[in-house]
Amino acid sequence: MNLALRDIRHHLGRFVLTCLGLGLLLGVVLSMIGIYRGLVDDAQVLVRAPGAELWVVESSRHGPFAEASRIPSDTREAVARLAGIAEAGAVTYQTVELARGSQSVRLNVVGYEIGRLGGPARVVAGRTIARAHFELVVDQRTGLRLGEMVPLGRDTYTVVGLTQGQVDSGGNAVAYMTLADAQSLQFQLQGAAARAQASRGLVDSSNTVNAVVARLIPGADATLVKQAVERWKHLSALTQAEQEDLLLTAVVDKARKQIGLFTVTLLTVSTVVISLIVYTMTMDKIREIATLKLIGAPDRTIVGLILQQAVALGLIGFGLGATLISSVADKFPRRVVLLPEDAAALAGVVVLACLLASLMGVRLALRVEPAQALGG
Repeated sequence: MNLALRDIRHHLGRFVLTCLGLGLLLGVVLSMIGIYRGLVDDAQVLVRAPGAELWVVESSRHGPFAEASRIPSDTREAVARLAGIAEAGAVTYQTVELARGSQSVRLNVVGYEIGRLGGPARVVAGRTIARAHFELVVDQRTGLRLGEMVPLGRDTYTVVGLTQGQVDSGGNAVAYMTLADAQSLQFQLQGAAARAQASRGLVDSSNTVNAVVARLIPGADATLVKQAVERWKHLSALTQAEQEDLLLTAVVDKARKQIGLFTVTLLTVSTVVISLIVYTMTMDKIREIATLKLIGAPDRTIVGLILQQAVALGLIGFGLGATLISSVADKFPRRVVLLPEDAAALAGVVVLACLLASLMGVRLALRVEPAQALGG
């Protein structure tokens, strides 16, 4: 006879409601882990999209993501001529707000040269940009459709292609346009501001880019090429690994720590909640435990009863929470990445938490006197 199972059947309604409440709490824990994974993954999407091995930016800067960077457009030709460089492309990055009906869509607009590094890694619908002006490739998350006309700045662009999963570190969808269009959108003033600048004789700064991305010849030493850029071109250079590490340590570091701290807090709260639930369930069975002792049941039987119920409570709650979060993960504003290894690790932590949380109940059960079975 399994005493834990019989006790659960006897109080089935209360046990199910308890599992449901615990499942919601553990589902929040799992969602925080998924949000953390999604944050890290999103931060690396944009920097990995060009398939570059070297990033050339303004001198003494860590751009173009961690801080601002502006360099002349012809830097791309200078970098491409260096020994060890196979190909290079100039790129710009900017954030814009797009009014779409009564809503606004925030975009990270990438400008690149057609046929060079910097463009979208994969187009899932439509085609890549083929014309020199007024064409866009956007991510599906924007809700824009193929052929839709999009006003940006002084011009109107046509959506010719769609990507999937292309976002920046803030979760904003990425849009691609030609470098010339992006420079016009980013650097050229409009209307009265443009006329005022011209009347003052100020130099047009639109012939600049934010970075040059480069791919190396197979076998070339990235460190030596980086040193050559910094020595002869008086610019800063970062390898792909350095750029990714910079994003995680400078751009999203505080958000990562905040989510991590929140996750640990939720796990602690879950352990306390399980402990209180198990203790309450044990208190409700004082008379039954005393009866078991009176008829000669060993302590291991009573301890097994409490431990089995605690573990069952945690695992069933975890299963309900995981099912819930998996079904609604696509509805979150930020991308939620649920990995099997994370779920397995959390399940192990939940089992350990249940075992630790049951100690209070075990201690209470072992202190019960058999004479209480005969009391009033």
